[in-house]
Amino acid sequence: MHAIDLAYVGRGLHEELAAYIADQEDFYADEGVHVALRDGCAWDEERLRRGASIGLGRALLSRLTDGTPWVGLDVNTHRPLFWFLARPGPTSLADLAGRRLAVHAPHTAPGCFTRIVLRKAGLDPDRDIQTVVRSPGDYGMDLRRLRAGEIDAALVGSTMAPEAVAAEYGWQVLAWMGDHFRIPTVGLAVDTTCTDPDDPAVQAVLRANRRAVKVIRNDPETTVRHMQAFLGGHTPDEIRAHYEAFIAPHFTTDGQVDLSIGDAAINAVAAELGVPATVTAAEFYRTAR
Repeated sequence: MHAIDLAYVGRGLHEELAAYIADQEDFYADEGVHVALRDGCAWDEERLRRGASIGLGRALLSRLTDGTPWVGLDVNTHRPLFWFLARPGPTSLADLAGRRLAVHAPHTAPGCFTRIVLRKAGLDPDRDIQTVVRSPGDYGMDLRRLRAGEIDAALVGSTMAPEAVAAEYGWQVLAWMGDHFRIPTVGLAVDTTCTDPDDPAVQAVLRANRRAVKVIRNDPETTVRHMQAFLGGHTPDEIRAHYEAFIAPHFTTDGQVDLSIGDAAINAVAAELGVPATVTAAEFYRTAR
């Protein structure tokens, strides 16, 4: 049996769902590969590049900023699962002007994406908003700070169903990032100097992951059951509503990339980072098989 380390670099459904289903449904074993799922959230790039990564956004930023030859071999979705969750007051992204927003650091993938979305809303993220930078996690501290009034809004990820949280506390979901910025994100990426994309272990992971995204799209009962492992604080009805709104319509069935979306996203990310767009979507996303 082949073996490979596969690291997730964020937490929640967005990053982990496909790999989790592939593992729980024994797709990796069926394909003859032992996959060690690793928490790479705090790893530096040197350690991360020794294995395969789920985080295509982080891989892209690394390729643009330091030239590490990451390539994306599988794409789960083109719509990042992050939301702007706010206390009563603001009703749109533009209303965040002068407010306190908890958000990821600018050099991280979600932080970079957030800045792109804020600029589209007419806001300068460095001048118009009081940013409270925090590390990615389960966003529980953001909820505590929102309840205490210490912040006005937070960019939260898929460790929760934000629409259900908003309804519980009388808050608002100002925007879903996937409605405002599209980028091929999460799937499978390798650094070609460390891992051959045609390595049998890599190819086995690709086959298993593509079986998993078919489950996500075509088998609601199985997917919702697995989502409960991530959304334990929500009711079955809330989980199914979240699945129907944000998961089922937007995950691929074949792991392929839309190159036009990829090129536009690479150009936007490079511009936000202030670096040249040194790679095209066709060069970075090598999903065709």
